[in-house]
Amino acid sequence: MLPAETDERVKRRLLSICQEHLRKVLSLTRKIPQIFDSLARNDVTAVRHLYSEIRKEEEEIDNIRRAVSKELAEVGAILTSREDFLRFTNLSSEIADFSEGVAFRVLELMEHGWNVPPDIQKDLVKLSEAVFETVSRLREALLVLTYGSSAVLQKAQEVEIAEQVVDELYRELEIKLISKEMDIPALLLLRDILQLLEDTADKAEDASDAARILSLIM
Repeated sequence: MLPAETDERVKRRLLSICQEHLRKVLSLTRKIPQIFDSLARNDVTAVRHLYSEIRKEEEEIDNIRRAVSKELAEVGAILTSREDFLRFTNLSSEIADFSEGVAFRVLELMEHGWNVPPDIQKDLVKLSEAVFETVSRLREALLVLTYGSSAVLQKAQEVEIAEQVVDELYRELEIKLISKEMDIPALLLLRDILQLLEDTADKAEDASDAARILSLIM
């Protein structure tokens, strides 16, 4: 069995990788409000460019997640908390996956010329900004992880509050959306987009719970 200080070094190295991973997830998520801004301006070129950047960042995120898995495989059973690190990176990777799904559907809406009512566009910007705020709070929770469980708990509560804002906006927009008269394909894509945005915030809350667990073993 490795000495305690070696075990501590392994944890800190893994935490550093997780922080870099989440930094890239946040960078990707930041582009989602920009996507909806471009939708409101009917700027399909900007949406194509943002989607291309998102796909590239998603690949980088997957590479870091695999690096965590490789690190954990090499460490083996000496690190009893290895599953906690893996769970966190898997959850935060799903945030990136959901964001990519949102961007893809917005691009499809624009490529097909399906109309999105201006008030829905405005509400989508607001909802996506609230989702980004939730992920931002998650990153803050991970950054204070080494300061102890109480600091992480406070930040995790902020994630929960931010997620509740997303939930309220999502419900309001869902009801507004189904009352609109629009093409069925556009309606279906927009409902998918709403669900993915809410799922993103939910996943951020799940990841904050995983961060709280990590704080107990750091």
